[in-house]
Amino acid sequence: MYKIVFKKKLNPTVTLMEIHAPLVAAKAEPGQFIILRVDEEGERIPLTVADYDREKGNVTIIFQIVGATTRKLDEKNEGDSIQDFVGPLGRATHTEGIKKVAVVGGGVGCAIALPVAKKFHEQGTHVTSIVGFRTKDLLILEDEFRAASDNYIIMTDDGSYGEKGLVTAALEKLIEAGEEFDEVITIGPLIMMKFVCGVTKKYNIKTVVSMNPIMIDGTGMCGGCRLTVGGETKFACVDGPEFDGHLVDFDEAMSRGAMYKEFERHAYEETCNLFAQKA
Repeated sequence: MYKIVFKKKLNPTVTLMEIHAPLVAAKAEPGQFIILRVDEEGERIPLTVADYDREKGNVTIIFQIVGATTRKLDEKNEGDSIQDFVGPLGRATHTEGIKKVAVVGGGVGCAIALPVAKKFHEQGTHVTSIVGFRTKDLLILEDEFRAASDNYIIMTDDGSYGEKGLVTAALEKLIEAGEEFDEVITIGPLIMMKFVCGVTKKYNIKTVVSMNPIMIDGTGMCGGCRLTVGGETKFACVDGPEFDGHLVDFDEAMSRGAMYKEFERHAYEETCNLFAQKA
């Protein structure tokens, strides 16, 4: 069993937890993920490592409440334990040799982008972080991003905080103003990553995307995270989760991801009813 040592609500639908998992904390790197089960009968879900403290033996996860399992997980509190917490899995983000990077995050994907920005910043890379949210109320990790960035730009769809508009507009504005990035790393909704790659392709800037949003089982056996990269079949969990964004078939990935929405909605509703009955 793995103890929850800290819990914090970042916004109405996003929760941060620190889990005491010394063996995972000892090896975890930005870009990797873990597999957890809330209880013995629970499903296995992949969540990206948001942070780690090797000295304390804690691993931070940040998740959005979108389905039955994340709802069950959110019902847990400090001092409670979860059944399984396995990792780190996946390939770590490559950071060596990059002098100037733009990290572009969207929504809860910013939780995955943050450790990447921190790793770059710690090694002396000039970091520009561009984050996007629908509204100010959904903003997360502002102070943490400011500490890990040389240049930090917040975009909101409704203009309620930062600048009004999309992350792609902010990125292209910087490029047109003369900013020269060695690499762009983008993490967030598939549609956002697709359009970020559309911008960077015009300027021939290497772009890395994290395909963690399409992972399900985390081992490659379920096939749910199968995607096409440069005409070849890859699996996000075992071959990634990071890939060359200019080679990813985003339309195929978005189509496959939509297949599970109806099933997940029913599972979430059943879980909500269960908790309501217990209350």
